[in-house]
Amino acid sequence: MGHYVTVEPGVCLFVEDLNPAGAKTVFLVHGWPGNHNLFEYQMNTLPKLGYRCVAMDCRGFGMSDKPWSGYGYDRLADDVRAVIDALQLKDIILCGHSTGGAICIRYMARHSGYRVSKLALFAAAAPSLIQRPGFPFGIQKQAVLKIIQGTNRDRPQMLRDFGNTIFYHRVSTGISDWIFDLGLQAANWSTSAVAQTWIDETLTDDLAKISVPTLILHGLNDRVCLYPLAVAQNKGIRNSKLVPFKECGHFLFYDQMEPFNKELLSFLQNG
Repeated sequence: MGHYVTVEPGVCLFVEDLNPAGAKTVFLVHGWPGNHNLFEYQMNTLPKLGYRCVAMDCRGFGMSDKPWSGYGYDRLADDVRAVIDALQLKDIILCGHSTGGAICIRYMARHSGYRVSKLALFAAAAPSLIQRPGFPFGIQKQAVLKIIQGTNRDRPQMLRDFGNTIFYHRVSTGISDWIFDLGLQAANWSTSAVAQTWIDETLTDDLAKISVPTLILHGLNDRVCLYPLAVAQNKGIRNSKLVPFKECGHFLFYDQMEPFNKELLSFLQNG
């Protein structure tokens, strides 16, 4: 069942809501530059096991509105809060991939973990996607500037190039083309603006404000959000558990689908 939720005047976000009668709610926040459909192979499983699956398209992406502004982590976290309020969600297991993980971390800090009982981070872009003074673990700032430049000049080719970095294992042409098509559904300006947010914002202070049980899943071969980011998350979030995946890139929910689903389900059931 799909909903459109108004998160601020003139801005509506698309939200997929599967099995709303489920006993517990899994709220999924996708990464850049895709949309909620990236979680297809989790959303086709969790409702069978009794979970309610709520997955939003962030502003600027998928079937959501694509306003000119609002792509900083504060506003993106406030969008999550607006969806939670609109659907009256509670006892949420909040899950975020890549930039979605960063949004979830900001949500937990900015909104004091409102109605969230557990947090799961999948290859999260935190505490910083890029290298900074005192944080030498991310990719170089120049790599992000190249993405922004590519977005503004030849977005389809930028998406193809990005798609070549996200897997460790070879995937089918079908999967590759499908992910490319999801990226094309975003707006040029939102694609670029979120990449600029990676440069402008950090989440170091946010990590210490998280108090719920947290699962960190990360591929050892991730070339987008490098594995040391996961180590920093684990150190910064008390009561967190880090599970590394061997032979696994950035899109870990495909690259290691069965181990990923197994670890996530265990966390949902047991904590």
